[in-house]
Amino acid sequence: MADGLDWESLTEATSGAVGALVSTTVLYPLDTCKTKYQAEVQSHGQRKYRNLSDVLWEAISKRQFLSLYQGLGTKNLQSFISQFVYFYSYSYLKRLYLRKSGARSVGTKANLVVAAAAGACTVVVTQPLDTVSSKMQTSAFGKSKGLWETLSEGYWSEAYDGLGISLLLTANPAIQYTVFDQLKHRLLRRQSSNVLPANTESSPAALSASAAFVLGAISKSLATILTYPAIRCKVMIQSANTEDESKSDTRPKHPKTMVGALSSVWRREGFPGFFKGLQAQILKTVLSSALLLMIKENISKSTWVAMLALRRFLLVSQKRIKSH
Repeated sequence: MADGLDWESLTEATSGAVGALVSTTVLYPLDTCKTKYQAEVQSHGQRKYRNLSDVLWEAISKRQFLSLYQGLGTKNLQSFISQFVYFYSYSYLKRLYLRKSGARSVGTKANLVVAAAAGACTVVVTQPLDTVSSKMQTSAFGKSKGLWETLSEGYWSEAYDGLGISLLLTANPAIQYTVFDQLKHRLLRRQSSNVLPANTESSPAALSASAAFVLGAISKSLATILTYPAIRCKVMIQSANTEDESKSDTRPKHPKTMVGALSSVWRREGFPGFFKGLQAQILKTVLSSALLLMIKENISKSTWVAMLALRRFLLVSQKRIKSH
């Protein structure tokens, strides 16, 4: 059993999941402000939020600052599972490709395919939690419901609202991690003279914290810019109906399809609306991704040592069981 596990993939997954947990918690208030700002689709004269700071000021003025953390538990659960599944799938599929193809490294095209496949696996597993966390974040301050109550208030199929667009957005991490991996490979190759001789028990090569942060920021910025219109449509589809919308028939209802979301933005905000909140998205996602990758790279060696210790413990336990 111990030898049957892919320990390097498990190390990647665990390191990535821990990094996601920390980065999500640290940046959550910014994420809540960003999500509420993106979810609003109004004509220019009716905007409630003219910029990101308006969301923060609303929370402060209503003495609901702690509501900026509404849905944090669900978001952390979603982030942890999502990153664990993604990093495990990505690492496993990449190693499988190298083993089957006999190549020494994964090319850009193959890396994109592997990253997209890993992203699709992640989306299918975590979509309900993603939908619920978006509804909790976009609820009126102080009015957010719990995880189970939010899941139960509609049909279970609604938990998969935006699944199609989420699958489309697997291009985002695919682009991000492909760019990151290529930049990381080139940087480590330059530093190869300082690397110890190959050893099956040695830890995988890792970047320094600062290098991982910079490469993470660059790769995520590029991925975010290329996929942002779809990102905003996804937030609109998954967002909660606020109290103001329920009291007024003149307010737009949240679209349930990507075509509906695109049409709504085009009619009410024009072309610039497709990029409303882009600066906030880049700020949040770049900081989050760079922090995640920095933590992941920084703890990967410690995680690898822990996994080796766990593997040895399992092997010893198996031998003892067989001997009896």
